[in-house]
Order: sequence, then C-alpha cells, then structure tokens
Amino acid sequence: MELTLTTPALLFPAISLLLLAYTNRFLALAALIRDLNEKYKEKHDPIILAQIINLRKRIKIIRNMQIFGVSAFFLCVLSMFSIFRRKLFLGEASFGLSLIFLMTSLALSIYEVQISIKALTLEIDDNILK
Repeated sequence: MELTLTTPALLFPAISLLLLAYTNRFLALAALIRDLNEKYKEKHDPIILAQIINLRKRIKIIRNMQIFGVSAFFLCVLSMFSIFRRKLFLGEASFGLSLIFLMTSLALSIYEVQISIKALTLEIDDNILK
C-alpha cells in the first residue's frame, strides 16, 4: 500500500470530533465536581465523597485521552508534511504512530465509560438506600 498525502488527512475530521467530545465530557464533569464539592462542604456525605473521588479519576483519564488524541493529530500533520517533503519513511512511521495514539485514546475512552457506570451505580444505590 502506498501512503499518499490524503491518507492521513482522512483522520482529521474524526480526530477533531473526538477531541470535541472529550472536551464536552471534561466540561460536564468539571461542573459536576464543583456542584458535588459544594454539597460535600454542606453535608459530609460519604456517597458524595465517593462520587468526587470517582470523578477525579475520570478527569485524569479524560486528560490522558485528550493528550493521546492531540498527539495523534500532531503526528497526522507530521505525516502529511513528511510525505509532502518526500520523506516517505518518516511519513509512514508518524502515520503508524498516530494510529497507535488514536487507538490508545479510544481505549482510554472505553475505560472512562466503564468508570462512569460505577458512578451511576453509586448514585442509584444512594437513591435506593434513602
């Protein structure tokens, strides 16, 4: 298979949308953490504390998702530039690495979703116990 300038460019819209989704998740969690933090200050509920701890972990995972996503984007651009400069080995290597970074970002996304299910379980358990 021959790598052309358009091959890495195909990932641009996908990575851009992915980063937008990650940013939206981050902003939603940040607002939720602020809200829960205020509630925890008023009432030292262990369920709220468990939710905050869970959200802190998810925020760190989302940060890593964003880092790998942005790195994948950067490597796609590097790949295109390398192909443009006729440095095919560098272009192929950077494109391959960008795919690995993108897969890592997606794998972290799956992991974060699993943790979010745990957070919802805490919320449901809290409501059932009351």
